[in-house]
Amino acid sequence: VCSVAALISLSFGGAVGLMFLMLGCALPQYNQYWPLFVLFFYILSPIPYCIARRLVDDTDATSNACKELAIFLTTGIVVSAFGLPIVFARAELIYWGACALVLTGNTVIFATILGFFLVFGSNDDFSWQQW
Repeated sequence: VCSVAALISLSFGGAVGLMFLMLGCALPQYNQYWPLFVLFFYILSPIPYCIARRLVDDTDATSNACKELAIFLTTGIVVSAFGLPIVFARAELIYWGACALVLTGNTVIFATILGFFLVFGSNDDFSWQQW
């Protein structure tokens, strides 16, 4: 029951985040679709951590270089997702209002991705074949 409520709230968060992204692109005063390139960052952000979880045994309580590298790469991807709309706005490819909407959507989407891993990635009987 808890996982169903969590899944519904996570899907709602993803929909709200994508709505902000689409508003930053499709509103008539903005009408530029350059911010859609952040979708690549949404797809790429969980990949390093998922690979590291498959390769690393979590029984060791000490720090692990593979896991730290995955967190470093994920952080770089997330920072790039926030930097790209700012670069677009500074280069005057998009308006600053569209940049603000995309940054708001980024915040919601990445919070949703983090919430997914916190809710569904912590228990030991979790299997990726469910998804």
